[in-house]
Amino acid sequence: MGMLNKLPDGVRYPSHKEWQLLKKLPKWLLLGSLVFATPVLYAWWQHGDLLTHDVPRTAMFLGFLFTFWFFIGVLMIGLIVIIIMKGPGYVSDPYYLPKEDKSLENPPKR
Repeated sequence: MGMLNKLPDGVRYPSHKEWQLLKKLPKWLLLGSLVFATPVLYAWWQHGDLLTHDVPRTAMFLGFLFTFWFFIGVLMIGLIVIIIMKGPGYVSDPYYLPKEDKSLENPPKR
């Protein structure tokens, strides 16, 4: 018996938006990174040193950039989870329940 076997008569759901969004993520990552990194790169180009000129603004845009990257990463993981969940069902080794004790099902009489 194999490690994982597909469930017979398993239901697969059609994929819709998750693949479309997953294919757009690299473009969003590039464009968003450019939007948030442009002020930092401009300041570096004009002044040569980021730590001597307008440090709070540089820190703010770097924070925006890293937050955006985190958001894109979480979105990617969520879309991959949705794609996996919409796929076929698998079963591994069966877990057989122990024998039932019918006396435990009846509550005690008062």
